[in-house]
This record gives sequence, C-alpha cells and structure tokens, in this order.
Amino acid sequence: MGKTLSERLQPWREKIDAIDKQILELLNERAQAALEIGSLKQGVSEDEPILRPEREAQVISRLIELNQGPVQDGSVSSIWSEVISACRGLESIPRVAYIGPKGTFSEQAALEHFGHYIDKRSCPSFDEVFRLVEAGQADYGIVPVENSTEGAVNRTLDLLLHTSLKVIGERSIHIQHNLLNQSGEAGDIQRIMAHPQALAQCQQWLNRNFPNIPRAAAASNAEAALLAAEEPGIAAIAGIQAAEGWGLQVVHQGIQDDPQNRTRFLALGPVANAPSGNDKSSLILAVPNRAGAVYEMLSPLAKHGVSMTRFESRPARTGDWEYYFYVDVLGHYQDDAVQAACEELKKDVAFFKLLGSYPRQLS
Repeated sequence: MGKTLSERLQPWREKIDAIDKQILELLNERAQAALEIGSLKQGVSEDEPILRPEREAQVISRLIELNQGPVQDGSVSSIWSEVISACRGLESIPRVAYIGPKGTFSEQAALEHFGHYIDKRSCPSFDEVFRLVEAGQADYGIVPVENSTEGAVNRTLDLLLHTSLKVIGERSIHIQHNLLNQSGEAGDIQRIMAHPQALAQCQQWLNRNFPNIPRAAAASNAEAALLAAEEPGIAAIAGIQAAEGWGLQVVHQGIQDDPQNRTRFLALGPVANAPSGNDKSSLILAVPNRAGAVYEMLSPLAKHGVSMTRFESRPARTGDWEYYFYVDVLGHYQDDAVQAACEELKKDVAFFKLLGSYPRQLS
C-alpha cells in the first residue's frame, strides 16, 4: 500500500517547522540589533526619532527588489511592516491618533501604515486628531485626504492649511462597504446610517435596493455601526471590521458603487522626513485672482521637470473668489529639481506651504 496523505505531508511539515525555527531565531536577532540601535540613540545629544519613515521605506523597497517569489511583493511589504513595527515597539510604542471609534477605515489605515505595535488613540473628529498630535498627546496621526469616488476630504484640507504638523507618509486602502444590522435580515431595516462620504459612495446601490428607507449621516461609519448595535431598526454602512467589533451581521456585502473604491490617508507627525529615494511632496499654494495666474504658478514645475500627481482647489473664504491649491509632486523637497522649482514658486505665489516630503506607497 502507498503512503497516506498525512504520511506524505509529514516531511514537508517537518521542513516548515525547521524553517519557522530559523525565522524566529533571525527575528530575535533582528530585534536585538534594533535594541542596540536604540541604545546608541540614547547616547547622543540630538533628538533622534524612533520612527524613521524614510529608512523603513528603504528597507522594504530593497527587499522587494530582492524578492524572487513566490511570495508576492505586496505580502513582503505587509510582513516587513509588521516586523519593523514589532522591533520598533521594543524601544517605544508610538501613540497614533485616528478617527474612531473602533472599526473605522481610519483605524485600518493606522494599523496598515504603522503596524499593530502602536498605542491607538481613537478620536471623535478630524480636528481632535490634529489637536492630539499638535499638543504632544499623540506621537502621530492619520487622516483621510481623498477618495477615488467622492474626491477630496475637505475638512482634512482645511486643517492642513493651518497645522504645524508635517505629512510623513501616505496609505491608500481598498474600501469595501457592507450593509450591517443586528439580525442580518433586510426586512428589519428602518433607517440606514453612515458617514456622508460612505452614503455618497453607495448612493446608486441604495437607490436601487432600498429606495424608500430613510438615510441619516453619522460622524463615522463605526459610530453608525455602534448605533446599529444598540437599535434593531438601524442598519449601518461600514467595513467588515466594524461588524466584528460591534457584533453585527452582514445584510449585503460590497455595496459601494465603484468596485475599485479607494481612500488615501496621510500620516502626520512633528518631524520632517529625510529623503528615501522614492518620495512625494505635498504643497499648498495660492495666487492673486488674475488671468493666467494658475498657469504661471505651475510653470516652475514644468520648467524643472517635476511631475505633478495631484491638483486640488479649495476656496480661501475671503469672499473674493480666491483659492488655495493643494499640489502633490514626485520627489523630495531636498531633491535638486523639486527644490529649484519650489524656490521659484516662493517668489511668484501669494502663499506657499510645504506640507511635507514622504515615501511613496509601494503597493
């Protein structure tokens, strides 16, 4: 008789066990090296931050270049983000502010960007995220800035205009909206609640499937899930993590109108990044209200070969039809071309603010 499946699998299981033991030993060796680096930082006078986004991006970028599979590059990025987070946590666990309560996409973005070894600080509003970091009650914050379906998140843009914080990173996540309630039955739904952006992102689906059910805005999708957990007649639009967090059932899954729906988040901190070699810079600009001013504003970017990846306008609220322009460009502010273009911009525009230079998201 031939060997059973279990007998054929046994040598491979033993090999995996041996490899796992090697990986664990190497992880602890890496953690010890991180602790040694931490002790060296304590012995110098300058204030060296524990979180170095540019260094972490370089580590992951190098590993992706070395990767020959079958592990996918995205998995390499996710795995090493957690390894880095765990090693960083041995030295100090960063406090990260985000828009809560538990189960929000902001919480998901925080965990994907900083890893799970963080002290989570849930905030009721965008303003509170900024306030906690500015006051030193949190080390970092993360806020949504734009959605692929609904465009800019205006409150974030307004707060970026006045903050002293720097943009230190970006994180784009896939947004899957689900209709949740206590029973999982559509017939029990008397009202549908979600953040206004989520309601807009699911508007066509709701019009087709629940045209006569009233809709109401909540401060966040997670708050809507909390209310649904308290009232049987309320259904919430939220991510699956909110269902798990508040004990809700899925009535319908993936109800967003755009299956490729994504939201981009910005990570904020008090210290600017050094170049990583693959960066993006975010600016806020304003020009006088006259013909050709916007064209002239953008000409230094074209002159120095700086590629623009985002251009967003926001009213200046002066009553004179003036605007602030939110611009993303490829490259770090210290790169020669970007710096030259920005120096020209400073001379020509009515307002210039560098929000920060930060590593581009790899995946």
